[in-house]
Amino acid sequence: MPDFSSNKNITICDHPLIQHKITVLRDRSTGTAKFRKLTNEIAMLMGYEALRDLELEDTEVDGPVEKCISPRIKGKKQVIVPILRAGLGLTDGLLNLLPAAKVGHIGLYRDEETHTPHSYFCKLPGKLERRTIIICDPMLATGGSAIDAVNLIKERGGKRIKFMCIIAAPEGLENLSSAHPDLQIYVGHLDCELNADAYICPGLGDAGDRIFGTK
Repeated sequence: MPDFSSNKNITICDHPLIQHKITVLRDRSTGTAKFRKLTNEIAMLMGYEALRDLELEDTEVDGPVEKCISPRIKGKKQVIVPILRAGLGLTDGLLNLLPAAKVGHIGLYRDEETHTPHSYFCKLPGKLERRTIIICDPMLATGGSAIDAVNLIKERGGKRIKFMCIIAAPEGLENLSSAHPDLQIYVGHLDCELNADAYICPGLGDAGDRIFGTK
Protein backbone atom coordinates (compact mmCIF):
# COMPACT_ATOMS: atom_id res chain seq x y z
CA MET A 1 0.00 0.00 0.00
CA PRO A 2 1.38 3.48 -0.87
CA ASP A 3 2.44 5.70 2.02
CA PHE A 4 0.44 8.92 1.96
CA SER A 5 1.71 10.28 5.27
CA SER A 6 4.14 12.70 3.62
CA ASN A 7 1.42 14.30 1.49
CA LYS A 8 0.22 17.34 3.41
CA ASN A 9 -2.89 17.62 1.23
CA ILE A 10 -4.21 14.22 2.34
CA THR A 11 -5.89 13.86 5.74
CA ILE A 12 -7.00 10.47 7.04
CA CYS A 13 -9.59 11.31 9.71
CA ASP A 14 -8.72 8.86 12.47
CA HIS A 15 -11.09 10.22 15.11
CA PRO A 16 -12.52 7.33 17.19
CA LEU A 17 -16.13 8.40 16.57
CA ILE A 18 -15.60 8.38 12.81
CA GLN A 19 -13.94 4.97 12.91
CA HIS A 20 -16.70 3.50 15.08
CA LYS A 21 -19.45 4.78 12.81
CA ILE A 22 -17.67 3.46 9.71
CA THR A 23 -17.52 0.01 11.33
CA VAL A 24 -21.30 0.08 11.78
CA LEU A 25 -21.71 1.19 8.15
CA ARG A 26 -19.75 -1.85 6.97
CA ASP A 27 -22.13 -4.28 8.67
CA ARG A 28 -24.45 -5.79 6.06
CA SER A 29 -27.25 -5.88 8.68
CA THR A 30 -27.25 -2.05 8.95
CA GLY A 31 -30.53 -0.96 7.34
CA THR A 32 -31.25 2.05 5.13
CA ALA A 33 -32.44 4.44 7.84
CA LYS A 34 -29.46 3.75 10.10
CA PHE A 35 -26.99 3.81 7.19
CA ARG A 36 -28.34 7.19 6.06
CA LYS A 37 -28.18 8.62 9.59
CA LEU A 38 -24.61 7.41 10.14
CA THR A 39 -23.49 8.80 6.78
CA ASN A 40 -24.91 12.16 7.77
CA GLU A 41 -23.12 12.06 11.14
CA ILE A 42 -19.78 11.05 9.59
CA ALA A 43 -20.06 13.88 7.06
CA MET A 44 -20.55 16.38 9.87
CA LEU A 45 -17.59 15.04 11.86
CA MET A 46 -15.33 15.02 8.81
CA GLY A 47 -16.58 18.43 7.72
CA TYR A 48 -15.48 19.87 11.06
CA GLU A 49 -11.91 18.82 10.17
CA ALA A 50 -12.10 19.79 6.50
CA LEU A 51 -13.33 23.30 7.31
CA ARG A 52 -10.69 24.01 9.94
CA ASP A 53 -8.83 26.43 7.65
CA LEU A 54 -11.75 28.69 6.73
CA GLU A 55 -10.63 32.32 6.84
CA LEU A 56 -12.01 34.63 9.50
CA GLU A 57 -12.41 38.39 9.70
CA ASP A 58 -13.18 40.61 12.66
CA THR A 59 -16.61 42.18 12.78
CA GLU A 60 -18.41 44.40 15.27
CA VAL A 61 -21.27 42.72 17.14
CA ASP A 62 -23.89 44.60 19.16
CA GLY A 63 -24.19 42.18 22.07
CA PRO A 64 -26.74 42.21 24.92
CA VAL A 65 -24.17 43.64 27.36
CA GLU A 66 -21.94 45.71 25.06
CA LYS A 67 -20.52 45.91 21.58
CA CYS A 68 -17.48 43.77 20.81
CA ILE A 69 -15.20 42.73 17.98
CA SER A 70 -15.65 39.06 17.17
CA PRO A 71 -14.56 36.75 14.30
CA ARG A 72 -16.85 35.78 11.44
CA ILE A 73 -16.22 33.53 8.42
CA LYS A 74 -14.79 35.63 5.61
CA GLY A 75 -15.68 35.74 1.93
CA LYS A 76 -18.38 34.33 -0.32
CA LYS A 77 -20.61 31.47 0.82
CA GLN A 78 -19.07 28.02 0.55
CA VAL A 79 -20.22 25.47 -2.03
CA ILE A 80 -21.05 21.82 -1.35
CA VAL A 81 -20.94 19.64 -4.48
CA PRO A 82 -22.18 16.05 -4.09
CA ILE A 83 -21.32 13.64 -6.90
CA LEU A 84 -24.70 12.14 -7.78
CA ARG A 85 -26.24 10.16 -6.48
CA ALA A 86 -24.41 8.73 -3.46
CA GLY A 87 -22.80 12.07 -2.61
CA LEU A 88 -26.23 13.38 -1.63
CA GLY A 89 -25.93 11.24 1.50
CA LEU A 90 -23.16 13.53 2.79
CA THR A 91 -24.80 16.83 1.89
CA ASP A 92 -27.10 17.29 4.89
CA GLY A 93 -24.25 16.62 7.34
CA LEU A 94 -22.21 19.39 5.74
CA LEU A 95 -25.23 21.71 5.59
CA ASN A 96 -25.63 21.26 9.34
CA LEU A 97 -22.24 22.98 9.63
CA LEU A 98 -22.78 25.45 6.77
CA PRO A 99 -26.54 26.10 6.57
CA ALA A 100 -26.09 29.06 4.20
CA ALA A 101 -23.80 27.20 1.78
CA LYS A 102 -24.63 26.96 -1.90
CA VAL A 103 -25.17 23.46 -3.28
CA GLY A 104 -24.07 22.38 -6.75
CA HIS A 105 -24.52 18.95 -8.34
CA ILE A 106 -22.34 16.86 -10.61
CA GLY A 107 -23.75 13.71 -12.19
CA LEU A 108 -21.33 10.96 -13.19
CA TYR A 109 -21.91 7.30 -13.88
CA ARG A 110 -19.40 4.48 -14.25
CA ASP A 111 -19.24 2.21 -17.27
CA GLU A 112 -19.52 -1.25 -15.75
CA GLU A 113 -17.16 -2.78 -18.33
CA THR A 114 -14.43 -0.15 -18.65
CA HIS A 115 -14.92 1.37 -15.16
CA THR A 116 -14.48 4.84 -16.70
CA PRO A 117 -16.75 7.71 -15.58
CA HIS A 118 -19.14 9.60 -17.85
CA SER A 119 -20.64 13.01 -17.05
CA TYR A 120 -24.37 13.54 -17.54
CA PHE A 121 -25.13 16.61 -15.37
CA CYS A 122 -23.31 19.64 -13.97
CA LYS A 123 -25.00 22.57 -12.23
CA LEU A 124 -22.81 24.86 -10.13
CA PRO A 125 -23.20 28.28 -8.47
CA GLY A 126 -21.45 31.34 -9.89
CA LYS A 127 -18.23 33.02 -8.76
CA LEU A 128 -16.54 29.72 -7.94
CA GLU A 129 -13.13 31.40 -7.99
CA ARG A 130 -14.10 33.23 -4.78
CA ARG A 131 -15.54 30.27 -2.88
CA THR A 132 -14.36 27.26 -0.88
CA ILE A 133 -15.75 24.20 -2.64
CA ILE A 134 -16.27 20.80 -1.01
CA ILE A 135 -16.84 17.85 -3.35
CA CYS A 136 -18.32 14.86 -1.55
CA ASP A 137 -18.79 11.21 -2.42
CA PRO A 138 -18.90 8.31 0.07
CA MET A 139 -16.49 6.15 -1.95
CA LEU A 140 -13.21 6.85 -3.76
CA ALA A 141 -12.53 3.70 -5.80
CA THR A 142 -10.53 4.24 -9.01
CA GLY A 143 -10.65 7.99 -8.55
CA GLY A 144 -12.03 8.57 -12.05
CA SER A 145 -15.27 10.27 -11.01
CA ALA A 146 -13.52 12.48 -8.46
CA ILE A 147 -10.88 13.52 -11.01
CA ASP A 148 -13.56 14.42 -13.55
CA ALA A 149 -15.57 16.34 -10.93
CA VAL A 150 -12.52 18.43 -9.99
CA ASN A 151 -11.83 19.04 -13.69
CA LEU A 152 -15.38 20.32 -14.22
CA ILE A 153 -15.08 22.70 -11.27
CA LYS A 154 -11.68 24.00 -12.32
CA GLU A 155 -12.98 24.60 -15.85
CA ARG A 156 -15.60 26.88 -14.29
CA GLY A 157 -13.06 28.85 -12.27
CA GLY A 158 -12.92 26.94 -8.99
CA LYS A 159 -9.58 27.20 -7.20
CA ARG A 160 -9.96 26.38 -3.52
CA ILE A 161 -11.29 22.84 -3.75
CA LYS A 162 -11.58 20.06 -1.18
CA PHE A 163 -12.66 16.45 -1.69
CA MET A 164 -14.24 14.40 1.07
CA CYS A 165 -15.04 10.67 1.13
CA ILE A 166 -15.81 8.10 3.81
CA ILE A 167 -13.87 5.18 2.28
CA ALA A 168 -10.97 5.29 -0.19
CA ALA A 169 -8.95 2.64 -2.00
CA PRO A 170 -5.20 3.27 -2.25
CA GLU A 171 -5.43 3.19 -6.05
CA GLY A 172 -8.07 5.91 -6.13
CA LEU A 173 -6.29 8.09 -3.60
CA GLU A 174 -3.05 7.80 -5.57
CA ASN A 175 -4.80 8.62 -8.86
CA LEU A 176 -6.70 11.60 -7.47
CA SER A 177 -3.75 13.14 -5.62
CA SER A 178 -1.53 12.69 -8.68
CA ALA A 179 -4.06 14.22 -11.08
CA HIS A 180 -4.75 17.17 -8.76
CA PRO A 181 -1.77 17.68 -6.43
CA ASP A 182 -3.25 20.98 -5.20
CA LEU A 183 -6.46 19.31 -4.00
CA GLN A 184 -7.11 18.91 -0.27
CA ILE A 185 -8.43 15.39 0.32
CA TYR A 186 -10.17 14.12 3.47
CA VAL A 187 -10.69 10.37 3.94
CA GLY A 188 -12.58 8.59 6.71
CA HIS A 189 -10.78 5.28 6.22
CA LEU A 190 -8.19 4.00 3.76
CA ASP A 191 -9.14 0.45 2.76
CA CYS A 192 -6.95 -2.33 1.36
CA GLU A 193 -7.48 -2.48 -2.40
CA LEU A 194 -9.77 -2.66 -5.40
CA ASN A 195 -10.99 -6.03 -6.61
CA ALA A 196 -11.20 -7.12 -10.26
CA ASP A 197 -14.54 -5.30 -10.63
CA ALA A 198 -13.03 -2.06 -9.22
CA TYR A 199 -14.99 -2.29 -5.98
CA ILE A 200 -13.29 -1.26 -2.75
CA CYS A 201 -12.35 -4.11 -0.40
CA PRO A 202 -13.58 -4.46 2.26
CA GLY A 203 -15.60 -1.32 1.43
CA LEU A 204 -19.26 -0.70 2.18
CA GLY A 205 -20.94 -2.28 -0.82
CA ASP A 206 -22.86 0.10 -3.10
CA ALA A 207 -23.18 3.22 -0.94
CA GLY A 208 -25.86 4.76 -3.17
CA ASP A 209 -28.06 1.68 -2.96
CA ARG A 210 -27.61 1.47 0.79
CA ILE A 211 -28.37 5.18 1.33
CA PHE A 212 -31.48 5.19 -0.85
CA GLY A 213 -32.72 1.65 -0.22
CA THR A 214 -32.44 0.55 -3.86
CA LYS A 215 -30.57 -2.71 -3.42
